[in-house]
Order: sequence, then C-alpha cells, then structure tokens
Amino acid sequence: MSDSIGKLLQSAVSAITDSTDLKELENLRVAYLGKKGQVTALMQQMKGLIAEERPKFGQQVNDIKVEIAATLERQKTLLAEAGLAARIEAERIDVSLPGVGVDVGALHPVTRTIERITALFGQLGFEVAEGPEIESDFYNFEALNIPAHHPARAMHDTFYFGDGTLLRTHTSSVQIRHMQRVGAPCRVISPGRVYRCDSDQTHTPMFHQVEGLYIDEAVSFSDLMGHLETFLKLFFDQDDVRIRFRPSYFPFTEPSAEVDISIGGGDWLEVLGSGMVHPNVLRAVNVDPETHRGYAFGLGVERLAMLRYGVDDLRVFFDNDVRFLRQFG
Repeated sequence: MSDSIGKLLQSAVSAITDSTDLKELENLRVAYLGKKGQVTALMQQMKGLIAEERPKFGQQVNDIKVEIAATLERQKTLLAEAGLAARIEAERIDVSLPGVGVDVGALHPVTRTIERITALFGQLGFEVAEGPEIESDFYNFEALNIPAHHPARAMHDTFYFGDGTLLRTHTSSVQIRHMQRVGAPCRVISPGRVYRCDSDQTHTPMFHQVEGLYIDEAVSFSDLMGHLETFLKLFFDQDDVRIRFRPSYFPFTEPSAEVDISIGGGDWLEVLGSGMVHPNVLRAVNVDPETHRGYAFGLGVERLAMLRYGVDDLRVFFDNDVRFLRQFG
C-alpha cells in the first residue's frame, strides 16, 4: 500500500473516531466516500498509471474504502447508543420529587342531584323504573287521562315525529308502562330526560324529571304529604325548611296539589306537583280503582339543583363551562 493511501486511511480513521455527533459523522462520510470525496479522487489517479500498476492500486483503494465504511458504521453505532443513554438519563423520573397534580373529573351537578333524589326515595322504599324517551301518544297522554283538546298536546309544547311518536314530555309514561308490567301494588320513581319546546332562563328544551308513583290498597293524601315532606327536608338537609301544599289541577291526579318550600324564612318557591292518581289512569292499566288507590308526584331535577347549589340560570348546567363544573369537584 502506497504511503499516500496509508496516510489517507489513518487520517480518516482518526477523524471518524474523534467525531462527537451523527451530523459530524455524516459530513466525514461525504468528505471521504462521497462522489467528490477523497477516496473517489484517488480512483481518478488510476488514469495516469501504467496497465501493470492499476490492479494493485485499485485493490488498495478498495481496501481503504471498505475500512473507512466499517469505521463509519462502528462510530455511528457508538454515537447512537451514547445519545440514547444521554436521553434516558435526562428523562429519568426522580421518584423522590413531589407528584405532579392531575385534574380529576367530577359528577355533573344534575347527576349528583339525581343520585341524591334516588337514594333518599330508596330509603322510603321506592325502586327505580326506566322507559324509552321516544313514546307513543297512548303512554305520554292518553293513558294519563290527558284528552285530545288538552293544551299539553299542542305542537308548541311537544316534539312530534312524522310517524305519530313523540319525545316524552314527562316520565309519567314510565309509570304507565311499569303498572302494565307489574300491576299493583307498586312503589317506584322514574328519573330521566324529558323534552318540551321551551327555552329561557328557567326552561330548556331538554331537562330532567323524577316522577314518583305509590299504588296500594289504602294509600292516602296524608301518605303523600308525609313522604314528600320527609324527602324535601332530607334533600336540603336543613331544619328550617317549610313546606306547603296548594290546590292545583293535573289531568292525571285528583285531588292535585303543587308543593312550595321556604328555606330559612325566604320566599315560597314551587318545587313539584303531586296528587292522588286519577281513577281513569288506574283503569287504563287494568288496576281496579275500587280496590287500589295511590299518589303520584313529579319534580324537576334542575329546579332542585338550582336551589341546592345556588344557581340562578338553568342554562349554565348545559353550557359545559369547565370553570362552572369545576366547582362541583
């Protein structure tokens, strides 16, 4: 091997083994083995040699080319391993450091309220019944003694579909289905979403209700008053909750009453409607009103949630504003 070729190999190996990063190593590869590199330039010198010298010279150039390429590959592996080790060291988790806080989700205030209502009525012996949100006219109106001319059937109150079905306007339809299925006696509440064509500070097109039904042989209005008073005092968890029943009208109950509450001597606020189940409702589900009677009630979940959490605009429950929801974590 000629001195010039040996010196070139020595220079290349030294430069490659001294390189400290992959970018520098790539520059050395181009400088020695690239199309315009020093090894390629050596090959151009073969044109000035006599025929007898060319094979030996060519073999020597090829040998150093192979040696330089192998040195480049070894150094590339070493640099890659060193880079990985440095990255691992930099990203190592120090378990002695304080933990990083993670935001934890929480139940929506409406969900919290439904769970509280369900738990309290559960203590009074009520089980939960559920039913479809898309209902027929029979379950939503007819079986509940709501005649065809009643305002609740008007198009501005109810979302109707073209096939005659509708989005339920109350969960009382679940009570009809439950009585059809199990008959009497029964004691159930039916929480769920309901829909009406209304939207303002105290109304939304979709909201939540809990309807209650208690049917047995000797249920009285005093049972209704006692159960609702117990529930409301437990729900608000205050001793200074006053409750009053005002005569009202609902087509599915007779007599009917609206229930108002006053907390801490404040103004009276309506919170639910109630009454004794109308005999026509019992007949619609083949329960004899001569042997069985009962009461029913319905309350708006959002209304109770607003009172419990001090919210003055119903719409904030559905805005998905994280700043608002975070308060209930």
